[in-house]
Amino acid sequence: MSKTTKTINEVRHAIENRRTVKKFKKDSVPTEQIIDLLDTAVWAPNHKLREPWRFVLFNGKGRKKLAEAIEAEMGEDNKFSGSVQQVPAILLVVLEEDPRQAIWDEDFAAVSAMVQNFMLAAWSENIGTFWVTKPFLYAPKFRKPLGIKAGEKIIGMIYMGYPEVTPSAKERTPAKEKLTLFE
Repeated sequence: MSKTTKTINEVRHAIENRRTVKKFKKDSVPTEQIIDLLDTAVWAPNHKLREPWRFVLFNGKGRKKLAEAIEAEMGEDNKFSGSVQQVPAILLVVLEEDPRQAIWDEDFAAVSAMVQNFMLAAWSENIGTFWVTKPFLYAPKFRKPLGIKAGEKIIGMIYMGYPEVTPSAKERTPAKEKLTLFE
């Protein structure tokens, strides 16, 4: 097998074997490792190298700040503020929105590709991830204390940690069944 074939197979293997992890060990994920994974993730394709993303990381005791922001919006009696403190690290991925629809669409796609890169890079280092979206991500009471500005969209929270449980694979519909082909 050539080196090129091996690399292609490794990429395909990573894509097909990554899992969404929802149960994590308590072990922390080092901030330096997360930054290193982000440095890999930002190689996502993005039109004219706009790099329309930024990140807010909650690690260690910093997770309390995220819990407080959730409580500011949802009250203290909610299931999310306590649960985020049980996740080893959480990354908010923020899109710098452009008012021009075509550019907004390109940038949103680029940020989504960057998130996929991050999740694959993390998986390659035995770190599980879970891409979470919740209605409170839009709420001013949640956004303001975290420094999320007008004109920015949180496209998700990425929970991460070392898997306590790795889910089994779920079947996907073959692409051929969703393909319209003109030859």
